[in-house]
Amino acid sequence: MLKHANNVTIRESMQNDVRKIVSKLQEMKEKKEAQLNNIDRLANTITMIEEEMVQLRKRYEKAVQHRNESGVQLIEREEEICIFYEKINIQEKMKLNGEIEIHLLEEKIQFLKMKIAEKQRQIRVTQKLLPAKRSLDADLAVLQIQFSQCTDRIKDLEKQFVKPDGENRARFLPGKDLTEKEMIQKLDKLELQLAKKEEKLLEKDFIYEQVSRLTDRLCSKTQDCKQDTLLLAKKMNGYQRRIKNATEKMMALVAELSMKQALTIELQKEVREKEDFIFTCNSRIEKGLPLNKEIEKEWLKVLRDEEMHALAIAEKSQEFLEADNRQLPNGVYTTAEQRPNAYIPEADATLPLPKPYGALAPFKPSEPGANMRHIRKPVIKPVEI
Repeated sequence: MLKHANNVTIRESMQNDVRKIVSKLQEMKEKKEAQLNNIDRLANTITMIEEEMVQLRKRYEKAVQHRNESGVQLIEREEEICIFYEKINIQEKMKLNGEIEIHLLEEKIQFLKMKIAEKQRQIRVTQKLLPAKRSLDADLAVLQIQFSQCTDRIKDLEKQFVKPDGENRARFLPGKDLTEKEMIQKLDKLELQLAKKEEKLLEKDFIYEQVSRLTDRLCSKTQDCKQDTLLLAKKMNGYQRRIKNATEKMMALVAELSMKQALTIELQKEVREKEDFIFTCNSRIEKGLPLNKEIEKEWLKVLRDEEMHALAIAEKSQEFLEADNRQLPNGVYTTAEQRPNAYIPEADATLPLPKPYGALAPFKPSEPGANMRHIRKPVIKPVEI
């Protein structure tokens, strides 16, 4: 009985354990189904997120491309603006030169107009004098005849006057001699006239001094104005030169700024590419996948570069050692190959000690040159006996 009761209790306990296990299995199945549902839902969300990422990547690439195109267009427009500024400066210079030439031409035109007016006045005067030309020609002929008669009369009178024994050589002046009183009156009259003339002369000298003083003041003022105008012209030229230098510097800075902007755009693009590359590498490492073949190639390239760098350092150190070894006893460095100057005899009876060659060292042939390939080898003819 006790054994049967024990068996019943054991069976019931085992049934309870089985029920517990079944319930646990049921719970685990439910958890498994829930986890599978969660996995499916997460997979769907992952696919949707990946699609959104692809769309965002495409939109980002389009935006970057549009930005790069706009940056290139901006650079082109800035270059065009610089060209337009240069053209504007050239046109302003041409305009200034044209205004100066126009001013000079206007002055020439005014001068020519004055000349034309003077010539027209002379023409009018000559036209007015034309009707009286004939009468004037007749008067001129009469006067020429009278002049020739007078010259002949003067010559005759000179001959008569020069002749020493001629009559009427001396001619007494007619009239009477003045008395002393009349002479004093005449002298007083002449002195009075002389005093009046001197007074008028002093007045004229005074007026001349005043006028000369005023003219000197005007000349000094004009000279000062000339100096002021010269200084103003020099200042104006200096300001124009400074403006020109400033515009040239500004254009150079604008061009340099456009170049820097293009460089920053390229560097930003490179940074984004590197960030995308690092993101993909991290995602592959998190998933347990190997890296790309490009990374492997880059790593192998880095290792190869390090190895080549180490070999180059070793070669340089070897060259330094060889250079130290190539130093002759007299302190001169040589690149000539070391040649043996002694030999070891092969005789059995003697010791293997090096002996110098002496004056008759063996000849070392040089390497054949590159032109030996153009020379045919001689054909040895057989000797007939």
